[in-house]
Amino acid sequence: MSAQQLSDLIRFARHNSPFYQALYASLPPLTDRLTDLPVVDQQAFWAANTPHDSRVLTGPLSEATVYKTGGTTGSPKFSVYTREEWRTFVTAFGQGLVDTGLRPGHRVADLFYAGELYASFLFVLDSLAHAPVDNVRLPVGGGAPPESTIPTLRDLAAQVLAGTPTTLCRLAEQVVSSGVRLDAVELLLFGGEALFDDQRRLLAAAFPRAEARSVGYASVDAGLLGRPVPGSDARVHRAFTPYSVVEILDDATGEPVTEPGRPGRVVVTSLFRRLMPIIRYPAGDRAEWTGTGPGYFRILGRAEEGVRVGPVSLYTQDAQDAVAAADTAGQVVGVQLVVRRWDGRDGLVLRLATAPGEHGREELAKAVVTELENARPLYPDSVRAGFVHPLSVEWVRHRDLAVNPRSGKLVRVLDERPTA
Repeated sequence: MSAQQLSDLIRFARHNSPFYQALYASLPPLTDRLTDLPVVDQQAFWAANTPHDSRVLTGPLSEATVYKTGGTTGSPKFSVYTREEWRTFVTAFGQGLVDTGLRPGHRVADLFYAGELYASFLFVLDSLAHAPVDNVRLPVGGGAPPESTIPTLRDLAAQVLAGTPTTLCRLAEQVVSSGVRLDAVELLLFGGEALFDDQRRLLAAAFPRAEARSVGYASVDAGLLGRPVPGSDARVHRAFTPYSVVEILDDATGEPVTEPGRPGRVVVTSLFRRLMPIIRYPAGDRAEWTGTGPGYFRILGRAEEGVRVGPVSLYTQDAQDAVAAADTAGQVVGVQLVVRRWDGRDGLVLRLATAPGEHGREELAKAVVTELENARPLYPDSVRAGFVHPLSVEWVRHRDLAVNPRSGKLVRVLDERPTA
């Protein structure tokens, strides 16, 4: 399927999707420029895109694959792709794999996670199958224990390992502690999280002949975002033209950023998805144009819509809901998520602001943490597995919360992790 024209996509969505019809109701009938369209509000989008009677979809759910995307346990979120859309998705992403260093005949172990409607394992496997170079695919999966994965990788002489940094580091730790050598490994393709310097050191100790590179930038909800760019900075990607349009919007004004080096939030429009249109959808990340090539941008971290802590995705709404459920007395007057990294692991701090003289903070802190862990059970699971630090609460005054210096608006997520 070739990428469709933007104007056709906008007209199709307005005519067939009740959500986009309402969103664009005040716009002139022939509006066909992205900058004339409002940015999608994620909360409204997912409230409308329910499993039954979705107002986002442009037709009946009669031929598609359903995948789960970020959301709380009580309100899961689902993305759908027709078989033709999925084929376009994995073919385009597969083309980008050659920029990671994938060579003909490479034996690639897919260590991403499968099952429970998650897409990453199948997505990477299908992308490898549609890559323009021959390769041997080893569908190991991320749920297999390192003790059984390592012999498989050794026996099949895997040359490329693809997985999240957390999975790759867990495997690397086992390789180092067991003294096993996997000398055939020459390429580590990571995705789903940022890769930090301490993780690179662990990977280098386990796989001294391997280079770590981004597998590419995509998500099951936003679709194609960035194709890898060969070079030393794995954060740099380039837009998947002509399959998607990536915009970087100013944090304060919402206007498109055009000059290099000026950070903003990433917004994407998918030009090949018609069943579940994605038009000016916030990807949840911040980035900046590099100026080194057409459509080249550097990922800077998560935006306020969500944050990735180790292998766990959380949204600011998750924290807001947890506080609302626990804070029956209404003591909390501001919420900020702070992500830090120490001792080789990520950790999430809930910065809660209260009025002077409030009491019972210790019990309230415990209740908030309990609510958030119940909504995001993967977080306490990851704590027990040693992947992330336990959730903690930091009490402050409202004036201590960080704000945007240009607009004075509250910054919902502070990512204080150093990135390479």
